Amino acid sequence: MNIDGTAWRTIWLEKDGHSVGVIDQTQLPHKFSTLKLSNCQEAAAAIRTMVVRGAPLIGVTGAYGLMLALQEDPSDDALEAAFKQLNATRPTAVNLRWALKRIRDKVKPLQPAKRAEAARAEAALIAEEDVAMCEAIGNHGLAIIQKLAAGRPSVRQQEPIQVLTHCNAGWLATVDWGTALAPIYKAHRAGLNIHVWVDETRPRNQGASLTAYELGREGVPHTVIVDNAGGHLMQQGYVDAVVVGSDRTTRSGDVCNKIGTYLKALAALDNGVPFYVALPASTIDWSISDGVAEIPIETRSAMEVTHIQGRNNNASSNNQITTVQLTPNQSEGFNPAFDVTPARLITALITERGVAAASETGLMELYCND
Repeated sequence: MNIDGTAWRTIWLEKDGHSVGVIDQTQLPHKFSTLKLSNCQEAAAAIRTMVVRGAPLIGVTGAYGLMLALQEDPSDDALEAAFKQLNATRPTAVNLRWALKRIRDKVKPLQPAKRAEAARAEAALIAEEDVAMCEAIGNHGLAIIQKLAAGRPSVRQQEPIQVLTHCNAGWLATVDWGTALAPIYKAHRAGLNIHVWVDETRPRNQGASLTAYELGREGVPHTVIVDNAGGHLMQQGYVDAVVVGSDRTTRSGDVCNKIGTYLKALAALDNGVPFYVALPASTIDWSISDGVAEIPIETRSAMEVTHIQGRNNNASSNNQITTVQLTPNQSEGFNPAFDVTPARLITALITERGVAAASETGLMELYCND
């Protein structure tokens, strides 16, 4: 995708062939910088501290993390230790364990001397597959947006298509294109008049900082709103569709996404606004059915709630990134990072294989009839 006219991906193998480059997302939107990951510990820290984030990108980073570990020690014990270390960094997104298991299964039958190179090739393949899946999601989602545009009353044909999204499920959450934002990028490049309402997405503000950043660099018209404004906009007829991503999708079609997604789905249902979830196959957890009961919800630091980070515009600060406290000293914070939207609230799932009903039958028709 584009950053001021230059094409970037979120993760890449460095020219030395033995280290991995990533965009440091903790510095966005105020500073664009990259980091080099040279060992498994650095890859694990990048996932844990959200230098990289988004379910698909977490998975690819984990895959490369195993490669980095095997370069130092290709033994069985080292492989299992690295697997456990990386898998423990983020518990909710299923892509991480999926990618780690894929690398482990690929290299374990091999002689230790061949494992690092095999892991390198498989991690690169996972990354390329992610790009292809996300672009396919974009194409399928574009068809939905085109249908929404064509179906509007004639008096609204000159108005922009209004899409609301929550958190960041763009190319910064994947290797390229994104999931929820891929249809928007496709629509924009196809010449459709489209506008995006961007939820700020407290407490880490991935919408205000990351989604707004990448939409702006791509030239997509957008407006950042507070999280609680979405329902009001739907009531007033300012939203044609909601499109979000997923960190884990059950076989029954329940979707686990950034905290606050469930409330958007309820508001959409009440106002007759279609609610779509865009996701690749790697995000589907076929082993569970009840998302509310079975998906582990990550609880992050309360400081993300009690404090906020941003650029200090004071002339004497040199535009430094600053953290400020929002709450009284004695107030505690609670920070569940995700919630579960039941399948009954979802209009459809947009996948790389097509659009499916949010149900076990719908998903199986796409993935289990090969």
